[in-house]
Amino acid sequence: MTMLRVLAAASLPRNAVLGFLALALFPRAARSQPVADHPRVREAIAVLGRWLDAERAFKRIPGLSAAIVSDQEVIWQAGFGFADLARQTPATATTLYSICSISKLFTSIAAMQLRDAGKLRLDDPVAKHLPWFSLKNRNPADGEVTIEGLMTHASGLPREAAYPYWSAPSFEFPSRDQIKGALAGQEMLYRPERFFQYSNLGMTLLGEIVIAATGKTFDQAVRGQLLDPLGMRDTHTDMPAHERGRRLATGYGSWGRSGDRAALPFYQAQGIAPAAGFASTALDLARFASWQFRLLAKGGTELLSANTLREMQRVHFVDPDWETRWGLGFVVWRQENETLVGHDGACPGYRTALAMNPTHRLAAIVMTNAIDADASSLGERAHALMLPAIKAARSDSGPAKPPEPGLEPYFGGYQSSFGGEMHVVRWEGGLGTIWLPSDNPAKAVTKYRKIGEHAFRRIRGDGELAEELRFDVGSDGRAIRARSNYNVMPRIDP
Repeated sequence: MTMLRVLAAASLPRNAVLGFLALALFPRAARSQPVADHPRVREAIAVLGRWLDAERAFKRIPGLSAAIVSDQEVIWQAGFGFADLARQTPATATTLYSICSISKLFTSIAAMQLRDAGKLRLDDPVAKHLPWFSLKNRNPADGEVTIEGLMTHASGLPREAAYPYWSAPSFEFPSRDQIKGALAGQEMLYRPERFFQYSNLGMTLLGEIVIAATGKTFDQAVRGQLLDPLGMRDTHTDMPAHERGRRLATGYGSWGRSGDRAALPFYQAQGIAPAAGFASTALDLARFASWQFRLLAKGGTELLSANTLREMQRVHFVDPDWETRWGLGFVVWRQENETLVGHDGACPGYRTALAMNPTHRLAAIVMTNAIDADASSLGERAHALMLPAIKAARSDSGPAKPPEPGLEPYFGGYQSSFGGEMHVVRWEGGLGTIWLPSDNPAKAVTKYRKIGEHAFRRIRGDGELAEELRFDVGSDGRAIRARSNYNVMPRIDP
């Protein structure tokens, strides 16, 4: 019942708790107090839920699903809005989305499994495994395209195969045979290992190497080597046509000048699937993250050598501009003083993100069904909001400090006349406010100290007290409006 209390404290929509029973699939590590039950984590989860729901609403994203993973535990999962607007199908943590370029992580891991099995080397020329590989190269002496070059996007290959598959309205992706047939007509963009150039063509070729080395279809290889052993039954190597109108979220385009957002046609990536074809759910990506944390912590060879995963998650290529850094398939980046790894995805109608902190075993997963949603930023900010609370929960071995009593009647949202909303939340045991929408929820909470009946004052950074926040309370004891600087904000929560 601990997670039910967490979700209840978050005051989330009913669909935010759908899929709760799936939490039983992620056993908790033994500890005196589960991470999800720690007061700081409960506070952060409440703010996270309100913030993501506001981001979805104010930016008119049709649907959004999310999950937070702490090591082997899904400490929070939720869905906001709709997987399909016409059917009013609620988005949940088990809703299927295209994960587009997050697919590259699975393809890269499959290739590294083959490397560990001695079936390929990172410095192997691509042509060693794909005899049909040939691109026009004005300077053959520049060197050959290697498997490592494919994985770091430093191969010198062009970004795409020679077809307009990202173009509306049809988004027609080529078959494997079409990609092979057009390859001889394409030309190298740069000398190998000179510049970073993100390449879906390169990752597609890595998938072809997996096929050649295993003698299986791409789906058979990845499913047998990774997806099935991890229990990722809701992850597909291409968009699942049988889930249309069911669990697969409908993808939507961006807002047009006329103020509409149209549904985009269903597509399948076909030959491009190793680079951008996968579909998954927030809970399945949570399994994927937990496996990585488990492997890194315990060592060994659960599906992959722990040392190999560490190898993949460290920087292998730095562009000459010193701005772009890449691991083996993994994006590696810094957020303040933390190193994050993972990937994002952007396909017609979908934007998704997986941000993992291997040091603190924390992952944030955000999935949307709108091409203009900034899932990457949402994932990073969710991580930044949750990390201090996770650190506090893991370092706190003593009894938790009891929260300030009697604050529940004030918690909720209040409408501002200048746009946006002020949400009153519990923060560090006391009362706090956050204005939504917010670009950075981790730094947007303002703390208050109670000074009298229904009255509080803002706590400045230096500890001094500032302006007053006062609440008017109804006959049922709940606040009905908030007053600050003589302005009145009516309550908007039901």
